[in-house]
Amino acid sequence: MTAIDISDPRGLIVCPHCDALWTARKPAFGEVAACGRCHVVLATPRRRAGMQIISMAVASLILFVGATFFPFLTIEVSGLSNAASVLDVALAFSEGLLGVLVIVTAALILVVPALRTALLLYVLLPLVFDHPPARHAKRAFRLAEQLKPWSMAEIFALGCAVALIKVADLAQVMFGPAFWMFALLVILVLLQQRYLCSWSVWDALNTPTQ
Repeated sequence: MTAIDISDPRGLIVCPHCDALWTARKPAFGEVAACGRCHVVLATPRRRAGMQIISMAVASLILFVGATFFPFLTIEVSGLSNAASVLDVALAFSEGLLGVLVIVTAALILVVPALRTALLLYVLLPLVFDHPPARHAKRAFRLAEQLKPWSMAEIFALGCAVALIKVADLAQVMFGPAFWMFALLVILVLLQQRYLCSWSVWDALNTPTQ
């Protein structure tokens, strides 16, 4: 990265950490573009990253469905057992003010990550297969970037781990298939964020097609 040239405002990039403005040279595959002030990584193009992200996004959407409807946990106490899915829990507390909290929580751990994944597929599929960008692709990718801080699947996984440690002393807890789906989903979401280079996507969206 080089210091900004105010005479040519095109090709600018803003550091998300310290808000420094830079003029960007497109990095080669394997190179890393970092902020010269705070050294935060700004662009990391990788070969075949688009196809890898698409593969993980498709797998994530499938896991979202399974993690929602399959049993998440089975709790057994004194010979009595009960299995519940994430959807069952949301429906059980769907009334009153608590219902609002449950709906918001379900949106942050399932709906928002699933929506962001679907938006990434909508944007990346045409680009990876050398087609013109989809209609409103820039708006879709901007919305996907804005939803990123609200995608809290990994926070939910951490909260479950803490809750299970406390519940294990009171009852026998058995993990259902949705639990393992959700664990794999968290890993895929983190890998997807790692492989996604936002600057490369914007560059592809702004490059005129032949």
